[in-house]
Amino acid sequence: MDITILGSQIIGIIPLGDIVFYFTQFNLFMFATALAFTAIIAISKTETQIEAEFGKLGDRAVTVAKKEFKIRRFLAIICGLATAGAMITGDLFDFTLFVCLTGIVNIGIVGAVKQVDVLDAAYQYGLIAMMASLPLFGGAALILAATGTLSLLDINSLTYTTPMMILGSILLFLGVAGETGVAPFFATKAEMFRTPGSPFLLIIHLSSLLILVRLIEILLIINKPF
Repeated sequence: MDITILGSQIIGIIPLGDIVFYFTQFNLFMFATALAFTAIIAISKTETQIEAEFGKLGDRAVTVAKKEFKIRRFLAIICGLATAGAMITGDLFDFTLFVCLTGIVNIGIVGAVKQVDVLDAAYQYGLIAMMASLPLFGGAALILAATGTLSLLDINSLTYTTPMMILGSILLFLGVAGETGVAPFFATKAEMFRTPGSPFLLIIHLSSLLILVRLIEILLIINKPF
């Protein structure tokens, strides 16, 4: 499958040694979306959550402390920048690094919350993310062994797909699914959102969505189903 078919025409390439970024209409849109949302987070203030009190008719306001607010905003910005980098990278290994970084900062965004249930869910999600790093990097290693390169532009030029490339793609998918907390690993991640913090918490959803879309593009480039 040709990259120019997946994302229309290649607009430009930025070579930085072994690190190569390329732009098409497809990934440039996702890159701009991640940067725009990151900019909104940088200038936003957190919400004040209103909770009903059990056994009473009153409501209770749950606010985020200033120190916690600064930590979570910083980590949310890092998550947005890592997501943006994953959208335009032309190196498979760099993609896995960006995915791992988003998983780490996602845990940190809710790890600053002083709520036992939220911290327990973040801990379980962290365990899944750490275990998912094995198939994530293992899949990239298998693809490197099968193709001799990690460059998506070079892999795109190949005219064949080997069983090892298919196995590497499956492992890569499992690794990304664990790092982003999608099904079947979404249960613990959902519990992490029982805390005030929008829009910082929303970057976790956005990063997962964009990375999965980008992963599908990469898998199509590697396996060439058409």
